[in-house]
Amino acid sequence: MDNLTELLAGFENVITPANLLIALLGVTVGTAVGVLPGIGPAMTVALLLPITYGMDPTQAFIMFAGIFYGGMFGGSTTSILLNTPGESASVVTAIEGNKMAKAGRAAQALATSAIGSFVAGTIGTLLLVLVTPVVVSFAISLGAADYLAIMVLAFVAVSAVLGASRVRGFASLLLGLVIGLVGMDLVTGQQRLTLGIPLLADGIDVVVVAVGIFAVGEALWVAAHLRRTASQVIPVGRPWMGRSDWSRSWKPWLRGTALGFPFGALPAGGAEIPTFLSYVTERRLSKHPEQFGKGAIEGVAGPESANNASAAGTLVPMLAIGLPTNATAAIMLAAFQSYGIQPGPLLFERESTLVWTLIASLFVGNLLLLVLNLPLAPVWAKLLRIPRPYLYAGILFFAAMGAYAVNGQAFDLFLLLALGLLGFGMRRFGLPVLPLIVGVILGPLAERQGRMALQLSGGDLSGLLGGPVSFVIYAIIAVVVLWPLLGGYLRRRSRADGPIAGV
Repeated sequence: MDNLTELLAGFENVITPANLLIALLGVTVGTAVGVLPGIGPAMTVALLLPITYGMDPTQAFIMFAGIFYGGMFGGSTTSILLNTPGESASVVTAIEGNKMAKAGRAAQALATSAIGSFVAGTIGTLLLVLVTPVVVSFAISLGAADYLAIMVLAFVAVSAVLGASRVRGFASLLLGLVIGLVGMDLVTGQQRLTLGIPLLADGIDVVVVAVGIFAVGEALWVAAHLRRTASQVIPVGRPWMGRSDWSRSWKPWLRGTALGFPFGALPAGGAEIPTFLSYVTERRLSKHPEQFGKGAIEGVAGPESANNASAAGTLVPMLAIGLPTNATAAIMLAAFQSYGIQPGPLLFERESTLVWTLIASLFVGNLLLLVLNLPLAPVWAKLLRIPRPYLYAGILFFAAMGAYAVNGQAFDLFLLLALGLLGFGMRRFGLPVLPLIVGVILGPLAERQGRMALQLSGGDLSGLLGGPVSFVIYAIIAVVVLWPLLGGYLRRRSRADGPIAGV
């Protein structure tokens, strides 16, 4: 009952003319940027983070919430129209959505995507209201060693599970941890990895790292593979759905929501796995399996619902424990820290008004997203006609302006260029970006928790093990790390036993 009261108070803060306008702006910008090839919600939040420094924290996070959901839907629009996902979570949508567009059913594909996003986002946010306080009450009982174990699990999860290569994932994590160590040791006062440059004594701001890796790195990558020929835009028309489309979509919306939210809330979750599982599930349960691969509407409705439900689920560990499970949540965590707010178990006590206003703004932004995108889908298609040289020139301008606004020092512009080159190199050699961002943000926090655990144990290394919770987490880490080796051994054993069994 207390949660409902707090949520109603959050709605009271959101439903004001100024805040509604900010929510509409966030949804519009998030969708507009999401439909542009190669740009997702993480880059959008990273670019806008410095611009919101002068805003009230509540209004800033209302805008971020709109960008978060808007970017998710924008990626599906370009997937359907041009077979070009705006982010990795929209890849599955392109399988059937683009086939529907080529068959002249782009309107129906966009409509089921918009309505499915609304249904999944609303249900996912309701689950966020119910689940997050429970997670907070559990997190309060954890000690420093338990938090260290959770952060180590996050490091292993984003490095070993989400990426295509474990070696590349851990290499990216190591780069992030090294960047996070730059600056002054808070305990000894010694400078670390500053190369004798006094301006690095305070460390490298997370905003500069995020903007450099995402925006500048992406711009350099696109410039290296620039094609000046304009893409052919498919006409959309008025989005509408017939009775058959409704009957074939509502069950995939619910099943996709049920798959997406739990994966989003897990440290090793993300939206890629549930969207793929949703597609496979709908293909098996569909009464029209022959249409899959040719433009089945279930193949759009299910994955899009899973995508948006996962987006709501990622906010559970971010708010309750301070652990980001995707790149956008990592940037939002950096946004909290830029305002002097540390997400975690005490967040709901210290900043209850801000948190519940943020959650209420998710409901409002989700509704605005539906109202905005049903009639304006043809407009988003026209945005794709912007020549890429002009598009990325604008991105570089805003990236430089945002990085300079952090500290007002020209040195940050050199850092931005260096980090942009690092981001370009990571894309060139296939290194995932998320482990680096997580390493930069959580590395110093993990170091602090580890030192606190050692201080409480008088320097005894057994203090790092903690209690039953940390034992379970380290067991999970061992399974995640050793499972490929065990799986390979079992496969070799089965192949060796095969001929004997057949004799």
